[in-house]
Amino acid sequence: MGVAVEDYDAAHAAVEGSALMRRLWSEAMGDQYPAEVEPFSSCTWRLLGQLVAALRLPPGGRLVDLGCGRGGPGLWLARALSASLVGIDFSPVAVELAARRAPRFLGSGRAEFRRAAFDRTGLPDASVDAAMSVDALPFAADRVAALRETRRILVPGGRLAATVRVSPGGRGDWPAMAESVGLVVEDSLLNREHDEYWRRLHTSWLAHEAQLRAELGDRAAGNLIVEARRALQRSEDLPPHELLVLRRVEDI
Repeated sequence: MGVAVEDYDAAHAAVEGSALMRRLWSEAMGDQYPAEVEPFSSCTWRLLGQLVAALRLPPGGRLVDLGCGRGGPGLWLARALSASLVGIDFSPVAVELAARRAPRFLGSGRAEFRRAAFDRTGLPDASVDAAMSVDALPFAADRVAALRETRRILVPGGRLAATVRVSPGGRGDWPAMAESVGLVVEDSLLNREHDEYWRRLHTSWLAHEAQLRAELGDRAAGNLIVEARRALQRSEDLPPHELLVLRRVEDI
């Protein structure tokens, strides 16, 4: 994945409870910032609404959040959809923090969080009604294997909604990869604000470097600063960012 699990652990631990990070995220997103969710991603109010419509989760259904982080988007959606939630992340700190947050959103027994990989969730076959992943699935070491595992745990007709960049051929051809494992594209929704939002956030991180180091610590803040500089220096055009909605078909 390119970044050590210890770096993700440090980031999640530092961001939890950080008033400065909440403020910078809120300023970057404006009225699209879902304060209760406290996203560490591009999860906006608009995206949450799109996910509600895309997943078509039945009341009492089971939702899995792949790369759940501290749990905010998945917990919010599970509450909105009257569902139970399974959060999957490879960071033990993220899983612990998500479990602590769960009672703010869901009643006892309606959420569980486990440390696992995208391609080895440990969940039974056809055990979830829908799956989601916000800015996480593209970090899978083997994207095809991650999609194959998601199909395995989805019920027939179940949907995966994931934010990705789609480009024909190679590692960015999500529709082709999905089709190869028995998932079909049901919808594709462009996120035209995504890159501008991240540009504002990255610019803000650089402008507040000293404050971030003081509040988050050098390891977590240093990684954010490196990310921001690399992103702002990138010159090539990126494929459009979108919410891709995939549905499990019965046979491959």
